[in-house]
Amino acid sequence: MVLLIHHSVSPQSRKARLIMAEKKMLFVLKEEEPWSLSQEVLNINPAGELPILVFDGKVISGGYAIGEYLEECSPQYKLFPEDTLERAEVRRLMEWFDIKFYNEVYKYIVAEKVIKRFQYRQAPNSKILKAGLNNLNYHMEYIEYLADKNNYLAGKTLTMADLSAAAQLSIVDYLGDIPWNDYKNAKLWYAKIKSRPSFKDILKDTIKGITPSATYSDLDF
Repeated sequence: MVLLIHHSVSPQSRKARLIMAEKKMLFVLKEEEPWSLSQEVLNINPAGELPILVFDGKVISGGYAIGEYLEECSPQYKLFPEDTLERAEVRRLMEWFDIKFYNEVYKYIVAEKVIKRFQYRQAPNSKILKAGLNNLNYHMEYIEYLADKNNYLAGKTLTMADLSAAAQLSIVDYLGDIPWNDYKNAKLWYAKIKSRPSFKDILKDTIKGITPSATYSDLDF
């Protein structure tokens, strides 16, 4: 059995789900709130982070490790190119979204609007949100540039870079904070990604007490 311990507000959890769906793997989800992890989860992963993959009794923790493990376990559906330099570019963009976007956008917008609400029962700080939205525009300009230059973010075919970006963006999009009409190429790229079969369950995700944006699940937004 393949079990993913996850939460829909965790971008690395969404990314792991997208990877497994692209690789046509069957898996079971178990939801854990990242702001209130059970002792069982902390025993499995003392870092206290999601996602956690249990694959035939083996435990793999952390988004990066899970992605690499799944790529090696299911080589018939490749999410990394064959060329060495092209693989390096995919990993560079993965780092951009998994780390840079996460620290400059997710932590300012999603953490304020969602995690702060449930973990601390506090309202978001408007100054922090404004800074996050400014950072978001910078990142959207870069996605716009990449989407204009390539068919997908790292080249001609779908790669792990696209899934890294889409996992992060999808949560911000749920909250309605992405001005898609200002970024035509980025919008076309994201429409292509969220129209893939692997994305259909992501678009069914809900965050308790928070209504998704009007276009979140709209493939023709």
